[in-house]
Formats: sequence, structure tokens, C-alpha cells
Amino acid sequence: MDETPDLELYARLAQDDSAAQAALSLLYRRYSQRIYTYCRKILGDNQTAEDLLQETFVKLFESGRQGRELENFPAYLMTIARNLCLSHRARSKRQYVEVEDFHLTYHDVPYEQKELLQLIQTSLELLPEDYREAFVLREYNGLSYNEISEIIGESLDVVKVRILRAKKKLRDVLAPYLADLNSKA
Repeated sequence: MDETPDLELYARLAQDDSAAQAALSLLYRRYSQRIYTYCRKILGDNQTAEDLLQETFVKLFESGRQGRELENFPAYLMTIARNLCLSHRARSKRQYVEVEDFHLTYHDVPYEQKELLQLIQTSLELLPEDYREAFVLREYNGLSYNEISEIIGESLDVVKVRILRAKKKLRDVLAPYLADLNSKA
């Protein structure tokens, strides 16, 4: 795979059409799954996540065509996706997440794991929106605390507290189930 740095590829978006298209294609291959997963977990809808994924890369392309300077490409791209998700959510007022987003394929796991996946999904839905967003960015998108701080526009301490509280709430909700599961083993 092409090892060209992201910022160099982003700069190529301002060049002629073939160089810009090749750069956009490579950036899409590198980041589309991460952006899709983020949008899907925040919005809970496959089709909307797919639409916002495409819109994210359209906005990225437009930004690159204008020659905008960047320092942190992944954070910038996630910020575009986040803003689109927030705008969509404000318009639609829907706030749910579905099970299909978990790393395991739901249909290929034993019953107990399916039950656990459903419980995790339900637990995620119960988290306050700001906790869920920080948790998803950290645990599902693998972003650093600094990147999350930059994306959501909060201090590093606020990000850490939100993730810590999200984990605690999830642990509290899941503890009885996990204790029951362990006693059966």
C-alpha cells in the first residue's frame, strides 16, 4: 500500500484532477471504515452513516481544493464527520445505536455472546450523549485523548473524565450479567 503521508495526500487535493482523485481515493481507503464506524455508532443508522461518510469526503475534497493548511489530518477528518453527525442529529432528533456495529459479527457468535453484545449495545444507548461520543472515539476509533479533545473541542481533562465515567457506567450496568455468566462457566 502507498505509504505517502496523509498531509501530503491532502495537499495533492489542490492539484490537477487525476492527482487529486488518486489522493482522495487513497485517503478514502485509509479512513473510510473509521469514519463510517464513528458515524454509525453515533447515529445508529447504516444508511445515514454511509451518506455522512460520503459527505465527509466531499467536504474534505472541497477543503483540500481550497489549499487549507493542516497539522493533524486524522483529527481534521474526524471533526468533519463529527460536525456532520451533530448537524444530522439536530435535524432528526434520533439517538440510538444498533448491535451490528460491534467488532464481532453478530450472527457468528454463540448465544451468550449475542446476549452480551445486545446488553453492551443497550448500555451504550443509556450513556449520556457526551460520554458515549468520547467512549466511541476512544474505544472503537482508537483515537488518543489529545485527538478526541481536539475533535470535540473540550479540554484533555474533560475527555478523560467522560471516558472514565462512561467505562464506570458500562461496568456498573454489565457487572450483574458478567457475574452471572462467570458463575455458569
